[in-house]
This record gives sequence, structure tokens and C-alpha cells, in this order.
Amino acid sequence: MKHLTAVEAAKLIKSNDRIYLHSVASTPNHLIDAIVARADELKNVEFSHIHTLGSAPYADPKYKESFKVNSFFIGGNVRHTIKAGNGSYTPVFLSELPKLFRSGLVPLDVVLLQVSTPDANGFCSLGPSVVAEPAAIETAKLVIAQVNNYLPRTFGDATLHLSQIDVLVHHDTPILTEYSSTISDAEDKIGSFIAEMIDDGSTLQMGIGSIPEAVLLKLRNHKHLGLHTEMFADGVIDLIEAGALDCSKQVTTNRKATSTFCVGTERLYKYIDNNPFFELRESCYTNDPFVIRQNPKVVAINSAVEIDLTGQIVADSIGHRLYSGVGGQVDFMRGATMSEGGKAIIALSATTKKGENKIVPTLKPGAGVVTSRAHAQFIVTEYGVADLRGKTIDQRVHALANIAHPDFRDDIIKEYYSLTR
Repeated sequence: MKHLTAVEAAKLIKSNDRIYLHSVASTPNHLIDAIVARADELKNVEFSHIHTLGSAPYADPKYKESFKVNSFFIGGNVRHTIKAGNGSYTPVFLSELPKLFRSGLVPLDVVLLQVSTPDANGFCSLGPSVVAEPAAIETAKLVIAQVNNYLPRTFGDATLHLSQIDVLVHHDTPILTEYSSTISDAEDKIGSFIAEMIDDGSTLQMGIGSIPEAVLLKLRNHKHLGLHTEMFADGVIDLIEAGALDCSKQVTTNRKATSTFCVGTERLYKYIDNNPFFELRESCYTNDPFVIRQNPKVVAINSAVEIDLTGQIVADSIGHRLYSGVGGQVDFMRGATMSEGGKAIIALSATTKKGENKIVPTLKPGAGVVTSRAHAQFIVTEYGVADLRGKTIDQRVHALANIAHPDFRDDIIKEYYSLTR
């Protein structure tokens, strides 16, 4: 193992290398900046990753001869690369991302990490993000890690030994945050509807954003909730401190909250630091439907861009425009459906910020269906809950129209039948 500066470590990168980046709040931006500074010396270097925090300077189209982007989940900082032609998207269930590396389907030359300061026994932590990093570390030819004293120490699959790292670069910098706590009236209503659907002893999966936050705010009087999720944010802390979330009924871990990453404010990062209540695991475990289903009353809460009247769910594109990713939606929708007493929920406001309808008679041209109509169970908007279980197509049409914005209900039913009859 070598101790180098970021500039020295960046010189180890070669043209045509594929680099996998540590994700979300663990994004090693100090290392990234040093590599981008060598843009004139490099050709066709691929940066592959899920969502990252930071400006992603390698994604600037002016560097298209030097760098290209391969997104397994398209974040806002690289979304422009799809249209600009210096980036592309690899659709994959998050549960199967580690398999792409271990199988050799997506071979890695380099993995760039951010890790905590090593303990007395030489063990570091991957901090708030694990996802597919263990698989990347196992299979990459070169492992470069930025050691950051600010990174929280987490447990589970987050632990790695210094012997697994080829190059260490010391650089302390505060962890980037990402959080949105503004809850609209519509989102508050959605939160209330969903909270009423959650029983004591349920195991929760939800993401970040206003709707998950609205749900969590309504659950503080619940008992014995669990957390087996792909990600979580600050709202979980309040549930724990209120005594509502203790993971005592959870089967997959012994009274521990389980996730593959978390992202939020500094409060969250301090809360998880050296806190054995949280166990961060690789996504091939957290997102495996056959693991998820072992927990009781799994409630999976996900979102959508638009839904047609038969229950087809679009989540990674707006028409032809690729926007985000498959992520863990299907993993958890399926796991929740198979869980005893489980509920798979898609929550969305009935209209866009521009007032356009999200529940439509037919999907936009080019829209990609992430979750099939056969997976769909409960759809929730501010106008109510549509239970699609066991419903015929005709019954679904009316159930979904009833939770669309009132201004659109009659028209979308008429248009649907004009297209199908």
C-alpha cells in the first residue's frame, strides 16, 4: 500500500480505464478533481457510478474526448450527459449491480473510494454508502481510497482492511449533504393516507424526499417498526427517538436498521457514526426480494413519474428523456408483495408542478415501464388510495381515475376507452 497525494494518485489512471466511483455521500470528490485536472493527458476514461454528490466535473461535455459517464442511476449532476452524448445509462436492478462486477460483465480497472480513518487494527469504514463497493473492491485492478476523518464509521459490509487498499490519499473535508424537508399540502395528505396503511410491527422501506418525510412524521405513535431499506434520511432519527422504530419484529437483522446507504444532513452522519444500531449491507443483500420477504408486513414506498390507467409505472424516464434509474423500486415492490402482510405502495402527487396529469390513459411516447402492471398494488395521491390487487383492467381504470386530479377524471377515462374499444 502506498501513501500518495491526490495528484500522484491521479497519475496512476490510464487512458481507456473504467473507474467506479464510491456513491452518494461517500463520493471521493478530492480524487475526482485530481483526475479531471489531467484531462488533456487522458482519452476515453469511463466514470461509472450510481447517484453521486458533488459537481461531477468529468461530466462536462468539454471533456468528452477524455471522459465519458456510465450511469447505473442517473443523478442530476450528470443528467445532461445523455443528451450531450458524453454519457449513457445502464439499466439494472440495484440488487444485481454487484453481480455485474463479480461476473465480469462490467470489468473494473479502478475503484475510487472515500473511507474513514483506520482504527488501531487497520480497519476502515465505507461510511454512509456501501451499495456495490465491496464487489468493486474485490474485482478492480486498482483500489484508491481517500481517507477522510469526517466520514462516519459504519458497520456491516462497510468494514474493510487497509490491506484491501492499494493507494491511500489523506484529505479531510466535511461530508456533502442532501436533504429536502419542505412538505406541500398535497404531500402531507399523501403522508396521512400512507401512515393509515402502516400497522405496528411493519418493516419500512422508503427513500428521501418530501413524501417519505411526510409519512415518517405521521408514524411517531406507532410501535415496533422496523427498517430494511435501500436508503434512509434524517426522518428516521425522529422515529427512533420517539420509540416508534426499534426493529424488534424484523427478521433479517437482530434489532438493527438495515440499509445499503443513507444521505441527509450533518445530524444524520453524526447519528450513524459508531452506532451499531445501523448495519449497512451490500445491495445484493438489502435489495434481494427473497431476503426482504422474510420480514413481516414490509411496506415499500416508492414513487413514479407517471402511471397509466392499467397500472404501468414509469420511474426512470420522462417520455424519451432518461431521467433517473431503475434503482431498487422493483426489488422492494416484489419483496413487499411476497412478505406476509406486506404492501407495495407507489406514492405521487396527482399533477406535475406545471399542472400536467400524472395518471394518464396512455404513457408518453418513449416512456420506460420500470414496474409492470402485475407488480402494482397500491397507488396513492392526495386524492386517495387505489387498491389494484385482484382488479380487472376496467376496475383499475376507474380506481386510478378516482385518485387523479378531479379536472382530468372524466377525460382520461373517455380517452382510454376511445383508444381501446
